Amino acid sequence: MKKLAFLMAAACLHFSVIAQEKQEEKTGTPKDTIKVAAADSVKAHTDTIRIGSVTIITNRNHRDSLRQRHNDRKRKPKNVSTHWFTLDFGLNNYTDNTDYASLSAQQFAPGATKDWFKVRPGKSINVNIWLVTQQLNLVKHVINLKYAVGVELNNYDYKEEIRFNKNPTSVYKDQIIYRKNKLAADYVTLPMMLNFNFTPKSYEDKSIGFSIGMAAGYLYSSRQKYISDETGKEKTKDDFDLRPFKLSYVGELKLGPVKLYGSLATKSMFEKGLDQTPYTLGIRTEW
Repeated sequence: MKKLAFLMAAACLHFSVIAQEKQEEKTGTPKDTIKVAAADSVKAHTDTIRIGSVTIITNRNHRDSLRQRHNDRKRKPKNVSTHWFTLDFGLNNYTDNTDYASLSAQQFAPGATKDWFKVRPGKSINVNIWLVTQQLNLVKHVINLKYAVGVELNNYDYKEEIRFNKNPTSVYKDQIIYRKNKLAADYVTLPMMLNFNFTPKSYEDKSIGFSIGMAAGYLYSSRQKYISDETGKEKTKDDFDLRPFKLSYVGELKLGPVKLYGSLATKSMFEKGLDQTPYTLGIRTEW
């Protein structure tokens, strides 16, 4: 590679001299002056070849070293970094520890069994929209405080034809066959986590680490949506005795450009009757 670069430089010099000699024949410029100026413009070094103001780096190790020094200068972690939009897409489910033989469960859902409340995992969707996420440096950009504000949109797609009544809340099994039967619960949520970044000097799409913490959510909307051939599309809006506040364990795992998230509520999402603790798993995308 060095020889090739040097030969290219020599060729450029040769053609430059020939062109200049032809110019001399027309203008009378001394040859010696041309040759000295041309020779002075080409300086060879063990690592570089310089042609005028252009420098060609021929040593690969030297070139990699310069690139690394450039990257080190360019990548300076901020004490406070902000993302203005983050989107999560995942799946919902819950751990059902309800004692269906108990009086409270039978009052809430007469005749119910655990099979009534099974969901379709592939259709029970979780979508989170974080309007702003910030990360605050605590210890050398390795340990950080991470917090956000946004909304959680949760859907639970039931396999059975169960239906929620309101005032008072109760659940019964309908005789109509539903093509779709979903319970939706949406929260305004504020998560707060400790972030551990094992590669603090790497760029965002190459960093490796994880975050763990808690999230507090407030239920601002809930409804049941069902579709059948007999009644068409219907929707019932109510709180269905869902807890107005939700406290969850939350975490995320970052492996370069891939970021995974998960959450697990500390209590049942219902205030009475049912003991169903929700959890989510999914993929996180930041802009």
